[in-house]
Amino acid sequence: MKALRWHGLKDLRLETISEPVASKGKVKIRVEWCGICGSDLHEYVAGPIFIPQGAEHPLTGEKAPIVMGHEFSGQVVEIGEGVTTIKVGDRVVVEPVFACGTCAACRQGKYNLCEKMGFLGLAGGGGGFSEYVACDEHMVHKIPDSLSYEQGALVEPSAVALYAVRSSQLKAGDKAVVFGAGPIGLLVIEALKAAGAAEIYAVELSPERKSKAAELGAIVIDPKECDVVQEIHNRTNGGADIAFEVTGVPPVLTQAIESTKIAGQIMIVSIFEREASIKPNHIVMKERNMTGIIGYRDVFPAVISLMEKGFFPADKLVTQRIKLDDIMENGFEALLKEKNQVKILVSPRA
Repeated sequence: MKALRWHGLKDLRLETISEPVASKGKVKIRVEWCGICGSDLHEYVAGPIFIPQGAEHPLTGEKAPIVMGHEFSGQVVEIGEGVTTIKVGDRVVVEPVFACGTCAACRQGKYNLCEKMGFLGLAGGGGGFSEYVACDEHMVHKIPDSLSYEQGALVEPSAVALYAVRSSQLKAGDKAVVFGAGPIGLLVIEALKAAGAAEIYAVELSPERKSKAAELGAIVIDPKECDVVQEIHNRTNGGADIAFEVTGVPPVLTQAIESTKIAGQIMIVSIFEREASIKPNHIVMKERNMTGIIGYRDVFPAVISLMEKGFFPADKLVTQRIKLDDIMENGFEALLKEKNQVKILVSPRA
C-alpha cells in the first residue's frame, strides 16, 4: 500500500509498504480522510520532536522511518481475535495515544501524561497518511452516520481544543482571547462557544484566518493595526478572563500573559520549537495562573456529540482536499507557503 513516511528532517517519502493485518486485539481500518496537523509540520521542518530516531520508541518498538498521520477517519474492514466492541463496516475515528498503563500518570487515569507517551502516526503503529491502519481496539471510536468522514477527520484536533477549554478555569459568561487562528485556534473558538464564553477575541495576521475566525463568531484583532494587549484590556474592561496561546511564537506568549486580567489564566496549547522568555513578575504581581496542556484525554465521545449538534464544522474549517499522491506539494509545502490555508485533508483513495 501507499504510505507517507518520515525519514528525517525535511525528508518525507511516499513509499510502497506492506499492508497491516488485524492481529489479536486489533482493528484494521481503511482510511478515508486524514488531516495534516501542526505537529506533522513541526516534524517536517524541525524534527524529530515526537518521532523516535536512532532508538526505538519504548511502547511501539519502532523508530524512523515511520508512517505519519494521526487525524484520520475510516471504515473497519477487518477485526482481530478478541475484538468485541467494533465490527466490520463500522465508521470510526482513532484516538491515537499510546500509553504504558503502569506509570504514575497512567495509574491516575492521566494517560496523555504517560512517561512513555507517544502518538500513532508519530511514534509508530502506522499512520493515517496511508491506505490502511491497524490499531488497538481501545483506540477506536465509532461515529454516527450523520457525520461525514471529513467531519470525522476533525475529531482528533477538536479533542485538543475541547480538552484545552475543559482544562481551563473558564466559566459561562467569561471573556476569552485566542492567540492564533490556525486550525487548533479556530477549534478552540468553537470549544469556547460550546462552553458558554460571552466574548471570544481572536488575534491573527492572516486575512483568510481572520475571516474564518469572524465567521465562527470571534471578535478579530489584527496585531498589525494596534497594541494587542492594550486593545484587549480596553475592550474587556481590564483584561480577558482567559488567554489561549496557540501560535508557538515566543513573543506571543508574553502578549497572552499580559492580555489577561488580575488573577486571569493563560493556557498554553502550542508546542514550542524554541525557548520562550517571560517575565515572572507579570504573573506574580497579578496573581495570574499559567497552565500547559498536551493532547487530550477522555474527550472523544464529547467531541463527537458536539459535532452532532453542529460544532467544529468541517465545511467552515477545511480549505483544501487533496490526494495522498499530492501531499508534499499541495499539502506540507502549501501549509508552509500559503498562510490562507487552514485545514488540509488528505485522501489515500485514488
